[in-house]
Amino acid sequence: MASHRDLPAGMVNHLFTNTGNSSFTEFVGSYAPELLPGRNDTLATPVGDRIPHATTIVAATCAGGVVMAGDRRATSGNIISQRDIEKVFRTDDYSCMGIAGAASTGIEMARLYRVELEHYEKMEGRTLSVAGKANRLATMIRGNLAMAMQGLVVVPLFAAYDPEVDGGRIFGYDVGGGPYEQYQHHAIGSGSIFARGALKKLYREGASPEDTVLTLIQALYDAADDDSATGGPDVTRRIWPVVAVITADGFRRLSDEEVAQYVRTTVDGRMNNPDGPVAPLR
Repeated sequence: MASHRDLPAGMVNHLFTNTGNSSFTEFVGSYAPELLPGRNDTLATPVGDRIPHATTIVAATCAGGVVMAGDRRATSGNIISQRDIEKVFRTDDYSCMGIAGAASTGIEMARLYRVELEHYEKMEGRTLSVAGKANRLATMIRGNLAMAMQGLVVVPLFAAYDPEVDGGRIFGYDVGGGPYEQYQHHAIGSGSIFARGALKKLYREGASPEDTVLTLIQALYDAADDDSATGGPDVTRRIWPVVAVITADGFRRLSDEEVAQYVRTTVDGRMNNPDGPVAPLR
């Protein structure tokens, strides 16, 4: 079908001056709809693809507790939108959550969830059980389902120390809620498939918190090695993963100096073995 550009000049002038409608918007929509907001391919890109997204979070149980770690990169499509975003948050004295997905929505959810747990404790005079905490977070995720359908998806990872078992517990979720308890270790985000592969080889049940931290740093390194949306340790800018350890003594976020030591151990080992430590066959 011929466009107006293929018509004689006189006929084009007639079409453009006798549109039969006083609406300029309808006129443009008839002849050049791509010029209108919302009809351009770029503008029609789902909003979820244009905002920063948090990526890889890993967690593993250890002797007497649980450890969670997250990389620091946020991406918008193929662009690095932030290099030092924090994705692991303390939710109360004995629990934490990490976020993957729409960063702004996830950060707001983490803050609101922390207030939710504090409010319950003040009103009831006691803390929720670990299962109760996991279910409360599931309810909040389910409440975000309408936003998730528009591209603002948030998939958290929840970890807590449970005094009933004197150990750590890990819960994963989907966009509809959940929760799904994960045993020993778990990972979420775009680099999770690579991190899980590393965790399967390096995880040792009953390992000390220190050894488990090193295992998670190795897993994040492997994820960053294969997933462009996951940020590896940034030695030049001194940007390290966020690492939290939760035991009977409570939640503790490792300082940058502590994490830097684990990163140096990892990087030094990779200088000789770029693919990382090899798991024993027996």
